[in-house]
Amino acid sequence: MAEHHTEATAGEHTVRRVIQRRIAPGEQGAYIEIPFEMPERAEELTVAYSVESFGEAKAVIDLGVRDAARVRGWSGGARTGFRIGLERATPGYMPGKLAPGAWAVLHNAYRVPEEGCEVTVTVTVSLSAPRWLKGDLHTHSVHSDGKYTLEDNAAIMERLGCDFIAMTDHNTCSQNEAYPRGASVVMIPGMEFTTNYGHSNFLGVADPLDDFRVSDQADVNERLRTARERGARIVLNHPHCEYCPWEWDFDVDYDWVEVWNGPWAERNERALQWWQRQLASGRRLVAVGGSDVHRPDPHVRHAMPCTWVYAETRTAQGILDAAGCGHVCLSFAPDGPFLELRCGPYRTGDAVPAGEREQAGCVALHARGLQAGDLVRWIGEQGLVKEETYAADDGDAAALTLDAAGLKFCRVEVRRYFAEAGRLLVAALTNPIYFD
Repeated sequence: MAEHHTEATAGEHTVRRVIQRRIAPGEQGAYIEIPFEMPERAEELTVAYSVESFGEAKAVIDLGVRDAARVRGWSGGARTGFRIGLERATPGYMPGKLAPGAWAVLHNAYRVPEEGCEVTVTVTVSLSAPRWLKGDLHTHSVHSDGKYTLEDNAAIMERLGCDFIAMTDHNTCSQNEAYPRGASVVMIPGMEFTTNYGHSNFLGVADPLDDFRVSDQADVNERLRTARERGARIVLNHPHCEYCPWEWDFDVDYDWVEVWNGPWAERNERALQWWQRQLASGRRLVAVGGSDVHRPDPHVRHAMPCTWVYAETRTAQGILDAAGCGHVCLSFAPDGPFLELRCGPYRTGDAVPAGEREQAGCVALHARGLQAGDLVRWIGEQGLVKEETYAADDGDAAALTLDAAGLKFCRVEVRRYFAEAGRLLVAALTNPIYFD
């Protein structure tokens, strides 16, 4: 018996279809398919269903789904819905690529009343689209010297409204196998390669090293090589910390530098100045941040600082790819100032081609959460280019612009007076926009 009603809607980033299907008594014991089309750029599939019995007896209709190649999940009568994403899924369902084409919700008509029944299936597909996501790229748990469980970390990040957290316990990768699969935040696999003379994060792979122990620079180079071959993104952590700085050679293989570690302090100021010198020398080096949270502390907290990335997908790979493009800004907290640089169609981390520089015009700062009295500092390869005190208190800073003629890059820092510290501290900063 064919479905008797279909309703489809489409938003900018969502496709939704509601399908009603009558099931006759004669179909008891049969497997029934409710076909639907998976669109291009699908990021997450959500299916919900309900059953209306037409007689006294209660209908029992099982649930599952298939793609064009295979059954992707089955929950029988245990659930009334499920989700399948690129990296995680409801138990009983397989995450992974949501290939465009012919899919179907599966039903087993296990028990059908003599009068029949009707299922109502709602299929919602979320489409990938570039957007800013926020989270923390440096955290610890009970899998090393932290006090938080992985479930604690995930729950805290969810409460903060964050999208991702990197699990970077010291010299171990057990956390990457034990993370809570049902968490709504993206949990990026990682490890903090911790030596006596410096730390670095390996992000994006569950098992980046077989042995972390090193005795000299050659050993360090070999460990970095292994992590790289396994697909890790490499971050030099708190390189100018007074307690555990990077004392190995800086001329090693790495991707990004952690210029902001925990609450803003002198170690971060030193890292910021070092990074500025690298940029001025012509390097296009991405700056990231991380809370380095270990345990409950009045000052060291999750997503403080908060790392924002402009990602194509809400997945570990999408987030790390975005960071690799330099589409990163940092804020002192998830609800702190958000900054984005734009120059024509180009944004933070991009390079404006030489032939388009004049056409693209000035660099504009788009921001949220600025406060009256915030000091906005525009910085190029020679240092401070322009400094202005923000006068409004609504956080709308789209009117702040810079004529970047002659500059090789520009970036922005916002410094704010924090009464708790009794001085000006960095409240937010961007990666540069570059000019070819």
